[in-house]
Amino acid sequence: MEQQAEIIQVKDLRKSYGDFKAVDGVSFSVSAGEVFGILGPNGAGKTTTVEILEGMRKPDGGTVMVNGIDVQKDPRAVKKVIGIQLQSSAFFDRLSLAEILDVMASLYYREVDALELLREVELADRAGALFKELSGGQKQRFSVASTLVNDPILLFLDEPTTGLDPQARRHMWALVQRFKSEGRTVLLTTHYMEEAEELCDRVAIMDHGKIVAMDRPTALVDSLLSKGFKKERVEKLANLEDVFLDLTGRALRDGQAPQDT
Repeated sequence: MEQQAEIIQVKDLRKSYGDFKAVDGVSFSVSAGEVFGILGPNGAGKTTTVEILEGMRKPDGGTVMVNGIDVQKDPRAVKKVIGIQLQSSAFFDRLSLAEILDVMASLYYREVDALELLREVELADRAGALFKELSGGQKQRFSVASTLVNDPILLFLDEPTTGLDPQARRHMWALVQRFKSEGRTVLLTTHYMEEAEELCDRVAIMDHGKIVAMDRPTALVDSLLSKGFKKERVEKLANLEDVFLDLTGRALRDGQAPQDT
């Protein structure tokens, strides 16, 4: 399928639950090859917006186009070109990682090289392991590998580094940057502002169901500074995370216990 210049086009998107307006007239577009972040506090409307884009939830109003496909009219066609990061509860308990990927690929009537997908997320040595045997960081990386079984042009990553230690978090960042270098488009939600600054070409900040700001991270910061904003606490050239990574190394060191992250 030919890739559109604008992978996502959202116009006047609306969704309410009773009197609560979860999404209140949201409009934005995402270009091919862009890493686009949606930021906002809990209840801001991020998750509802993303679920509508994925075809998982119906809007009350507005239009959503993904790679030229109307999500409401043909959600099955949309699912063929997107990859969605699944939560851990979605995986089969008694299958190995490689077997899970083979089963998921079969749902798209595709065959995949499961070992190669696992190699992409640095899990090739765990191909025969069960999902429950993985550490927290490994589970997150496997959930990302699962998004690749249909070779999507657009990836949805929901809080991909929540609960990870600094080493695992930086490796997840490297994965996102690799996806971009491959020409894929990534839409991610995150609570980590440093992560958004590091990864996103543009971000949309949502609050109370509306987009209150949207631009490049540096442009948003510059706009704030132009108002005369000054921090009460001056940032140092390095922080504790930098100290941690310098002392322990940036190489990924996965634990085997499920509780490790």
